[in-house]
Amino acid sequence: MTKLALLGGSPAVSGPLQPYRTTGVEEERAVLRVMRDGTLSAFLGAWAPEFWGGPEVKAFEAEWGAAFGIKHTVSVNSATSGLIAAMGAIGIGPGDEVIVPPYTMSATAMAPLFYGGIPVFADIDEDYFCLDPQCVADAITPKTRAIIAVNLFGQAADLTALRALADKHGLYLIEDNAQGPFAAQDGKYAGTIGHIGVFSLNYHKHIHTGEGGMCVTDDAMLAARLGMIRNHAENAADHLGEGDYTNLIGHNFRMTELSAAIGREQLKKAKNLTARRVHIAERLTAGVEGLEGLQAPKVRAKCDHVYYLWGARYDEKMLGVSRDVFAKALTAEGVPNATGYVRPLYMLSTFQKRVAMGREGFPFNLTERTYDRGLCPVTERLHEKEMLIFLVCSYDPTDSQIDEIIAAFRKVHENRHQLADVSLPAA
Repeated sequence: MTKLALLGGSPAVSGPLQPYRTTGVEEERAVLRVMRDGTLSAFLGAWAPEFWGGPEVKAFEAEWGAAFGIKHTVSVNSATSGLIAAMGAIGIGPGDEVIVPPYTMSATAMAPLFYGGIPVFADIDEDYFCLDPQCVADAITPKTRAIIAVNLFGQAADLTALRALADKHGLYLIEDNAQGPFAAQDGKYAGTIGHIGVFSLNYHKHIHTGEGGMCVTDDAMLAARLGMIRNHAENAADHLGEGDYTNLIGHNFRMTELSAAIGREQLKKAKNLTARRVHIAERLTAGVEGLEGLQAPKVRAKCDHVYYLWGARYDEKMLGVSRDVFAKALTAEGVPNATGYVRPLYMLSTFQKRVAMGREGFPFNLTERTYDRGLCPVTERLHEKEMLIFLVCSYDPTDSQIDEIIAAFRKVHENRHQLADVSLPAA
């Protein structure tokens, strides 16, 4: 019997994992080039040719569009800003409903609120962790205006089905593709199947500019509105002949020339960086094959998964040990991991504590929607009991360390009976 590290044995992983780093001399040279030029930003918040940004921003947008095969690209200072701009561009207004998943970063559900829209949570499927098209269909009402699909953990949602639903009901499909650059469905890149796709360039993504994001679309009108919302729209709408002034109000969501210069270099090596993430995840999946009670991530048919996270499902009943104790044992073996990802978003106080000074706050006073526990049972079960995650875009293990990580999973699994008396502190 091998003694688990949690109980005094030797850890399976021999040393700390190196953090995932994507920047190098290429980015350093790009930054120095911009610094020496002296133009750190070239945007003007009034109508002029510079309304659309400087040379690095424009070049980065053009290169991004070419890489993803999309007609129009609008850079922003974050994917959060991109989601807000997308809601504005499609005309979301007070009381409009936007269907969103509850299992994602909070910005996805917050974006409609900026324009008075009402987030409507639809459950996810238990195999791929993205919006369940049937749950989306069940949530559509005459007030529904859009669907935000999240390509969670680096795998495309069922975008073909969701786009068909959107087209059938006259809705917009927005893709939150923060975690899925170069993921694909049916040979088409995630982020380019909806009406607007939003990518993240935050520092812990596959590629990054520190902070930043990209919005993409094949619709020229939506692209123009995205570009205006990014940069004080009210000062350019008249000059651009925009007839619909809905939501064309001032924001500063602009990307700097420095960020764009870094992004251009990151984009050149993006496919290689992504391929390494896929390699790590696929090695883990193969390594844990056959371990009862542990289901490695499934990949949807005709899809390419790029693994922002490696999300496995844990069966506590089958294994006889709680997920959280199993995870603690993995940590002791030297495997950084996380449980549950994020709490279902409708449990945030934003949705649970909407009454202030004796009345319901805006925009919730425009809807009869409620956000009770049990709203999305699959999400709640996955979060509370089943999700066990390795952070693929946080660490960069060598191939030998991947072998050690696999050995750690197998060691804890084989000796889990040693964990019967292990307890965790009360939350």
